[in-house]
Amino acid sequence: MPQRTHLDQIIAELRDHAETWAHLPVGDKVEMLRVSRTNLGQQARRWVEASVAGKKIDPASPWVGEEWVTGPWAFAGGINGYLETLEALRDGRRLEFPGIRRTTSGQLAVPVYPRTIFDRLLMSGITIEIWMPPGIHADNLHDRMAVFDRQRDQKGAVALVLGAGNINAIAPLDALHKLLADGEVVLLKLNPVNDYLRAILEEVCEPFVSGGFLRVISGGADVGASLTRHPGIDSIHITGSAATHDAIVFGPGDEGRRRKQQRVPALDKPITSELGGVGPVIVVPGPWSAADLRYQAEHVATMKFHNAGCNCIAAQVLVMPAEWELRGPFLDEIRRVFTEMPPRATYYPGAAERRESLTSVHPTAESFGGDVPRTLIAGIDSETDDVCFSSEVFGPVLCETSLPGAGAASFLERAVAFCNERLEGTLGATILIHPATALELGPELERAVADLRYGAIGINVWNAGAFLLAQASWGAYPGHTLTDVGSGIGVVHNTFLFDQPQKSVIRGSFYPFPRSWAHGDPSLLPKPPWFVTNKTAHTTARRVAGFAADPGWRHIPGIFLSALRG
Repeated sequence: MPQRTHLDQIIAELRDHAETWAHLPVGDKVEMLRVSRTNLGQQARRWVEASVAGKKIDPASPWVGEEWVTGPWAFAGGINGYLETLEALRDGRRLEFPGIRRTTSGQLAVPVYPRTIFDRLLMSGITIEIWMPPGIHADNLHDRMAVFDRQRDQKGAVALVLGAGNINAIAPLDALHKLLADGEVVLLKLNPVNDYLRAILEEVCEPFVSGGFLRVISGGADVGASLTRHPGIDSIHITGSAATHDAIVFGPGDEGRRRKQQRVPALDKPITSELGGVGPVIVVPGPWSAADLRYQAEHVATMKFHNAGCNCIAAQVLVMPAEWELRGPFLDEIRRVFTEMPPRATYYPGAAERRESLTSVHPTAESFGGDVPRTLIAGIDSETDDVCFSSEVFGPVLCETSLPGAGAASFLERAVAFCNERLEGTLGATILIHPATALELGPELERAVADLRYGAIGINVWNAGAFLLAQASWGAYPGHTLTDVGSGIGVVHNTFLFDQPQKSVIRGSFYPFPRSWAHGDPSLLPKPPWFVTNKTAHTTARRVAGFAADPGWRHIPGIFLSALRG
């Protein structure tokens, strides 16, 4: 663990380079990103091997694919997104967004994905729009991009990034955001859970490290607490829990609680955050076939059990239509998927205790094996103040509740209100809806999306796709405060560097290829490599990560061959 004198020295060195970074030409930043991407390609296997060992994953298991997806693939994708923006800025080009439109709520929706032919092939059928807050128009949109690099009076500053321990691309992506969006040099403190990545990240990000613009350190909560109060730190970004945020802002213990109640922060510097929450999956009633039930059951299992359930964006509450005749069969299909999934270790500290806190008040909870058993708590009364609605489990527990509604429109309206008003947090929500039902609802579906107060909304694709594809903004719905922080304040990723976007909306196909074609949907995406039931996830994700670090046509045949066998 670094000693205070050593930390003082690190921060002093960063401060010495802060003004240089603030005035560094954009072209220099482009070159540093390109070198880092090359380094990433060379270090990707080492990164994944360290992650697999740290998370106690069987190296021969398809579970390894998760570490390729949420490690090198996600980080390389972020680098590529920033490169597109900064290269245009360097060259004086104006980025175009074909298909920009107004939503039914009057907001500007900016299509940010797909951008290339490779996007359309590798993530076929997936689209992302960033919805801007009211008052943003097409003619002033570009004035809200890359604001820091457009300013003439940039000033150097030092940011502290407190990294997350669960998903291994979070910490470096957060650091990149502070560097490129806010123009601040970065002290990145890794979480003790995944500080095995320290040397690897230093080698990947070597141009930033050797330039004096980034330092990566390890340490426990005591080191983090000391750094948040250090006079050499100008701003803070944290990915973690609301409790950790409050301890930083107001202080620990009774004194911190008193300060929060009195709205008197102990922290004297700005802080942004991504803090998770209770993630809903809204299942809209419709004419689902047996194949649809099975595929979407695998989809729900993925949203819950990816990364052993230790995701801030994991599905926690399945919101079902009470009168839907397929509610029971869908839950049965989910149970079958839970039973068939191979075992894996639940590596994150406290998962067993958090599960116990839920099952102790739900004696009818169903267990499906595992060191921390995969768990389904079905039939929770939606009218109660259940702990499943108010506390993030951060582990392998899925809860289910149902709402009345005489049809899809009525149910969806109730579901949106339930999620907004009863569930803790605003990070992300997912809607599963049959294409025929979506067509029937027409603009009512978009109105529901507009009304959902979440920072990332997925339609027929897990909203975590907005994390993987860093062109999207990532963070809570705007409006939280230091004393009511919810899922956090501010956004990261957002590689087009839009100023204060409201939410990202990601859409996918209801069907996997080739069933998509049988239903008139042109999507080519088979079972996605992040699905927990994908048998070739480890191979497909490794190949896509290789493409992301070194884009080119030579990768495409191997990716498709592996993906089709998944």
